[in-house]
Formats: sequence, structure tokens, C-alpha cells
Amino acid sequence: MANQGAKKRKEENARHMKTLLRVIIASNAVYFVLRMVVFYSSFTWKHWAGLILTSLAYVIPYQQLAAMAQPSYSGDGDLLDGGFDMSTGGMCGYLHDVIYITCFVQLSSIISEKFWYIYLVIPGFAAYQLFGLIKGFMPQGSEEGEEDDKTRKKREKMEKRASRGKFVKTRTR
Repeated sequence: MANQGAKKRKEENARHMKTLLRVIIASNAVYFVLRMVVFYSSFTWKHWAGLILTSLAYVIPYQQLAAMAQPSYSGDGDLLDGGFDMSTGGMCGYLHDVIYITCFVQLSSIISEKFWYIYLVIPGFAAYQLFGLIKGFMPQGSEEGEEDDKTRKKREKMEKRASRGKFVKTRTR
């Protein structure tokens, strides 16, 4: 019964990675068949470059996720850890997002080449996250402005109330 959670996570991670691999292979197969076979007359070098770009956008996050999902074993072969929980957010969630966005871009680029602009979402979101991180380190200006009379009195009343000791009523028998 020991390490039951680690065994379960190991199986879940293996199943999850197989599913991701199937999604990647299916989208590549659909792209290849439709773009290179059905619409072969409009297939140019740009489409080869797009196929290479999407392949890299699949391989790099998939390899990182596969490394995160690897279980760890002790020296005698006992399972210590079932790998990283793939359902958590953070970097794992971002890597999944890159794979899903790549799948969408690859399949929708069969219809129109304008869908390649959707890839700009990834660096845009990264810039947004970095801006929030950098903004947290920057000094904040004085947010207090002029305090009106009513707010000042209310603040002073609250400070006075907080400075008083609290009395606890007890029953005496």
C-alpha cells in the first residue's frame, strides 16, 4: 500500500504523455495530408518553414513535460516519486498552452495563412507576465492624497479604538 499515490501519478503521467503525443501526431498528420496532398498546388517554402516551426514548438515543450513526468527511483529500484503532477499550473500549464496553441495554429493555417499571427499570443502573454513581475519590484509612488475631514476623523477614531485594550467580560460565581 506504500507509494500508492506515486504509482497512480506515474500511470496518470504516462497516460497523459501518450495523449499529448497522439494529439501532436494527429495534427501533424492532418496538416501533412491536407496541406501537402490536397492543397499541393499552393504549398510553398513558407509552408515547409511553418512545418519546421510547429515541429520545434511541439518538440521542445513535449520534451520538457516528459522530463517533468519522469518518475524517480531509489537505488534498489523502488519507486520514490511518480513525477510532476501534470494537472498543476505554472510552467507545466504554460507548456501545455504552447502545445495546444501550436496545434490550433497548425490546423487553422490550412485554411488561411493569417492564423500564424495567433503565435504572437505566446510572447505577448510572456511580456504581460514579465511586466507584472517587474512592476512588483518597482517602488510605488505615494498613493495617499489629500485626506478630507470625514475620512481623517474616521481614521483617527479607528486608531483610537485599536489602541485601547480589549476587555473580556467573564462571569464570576
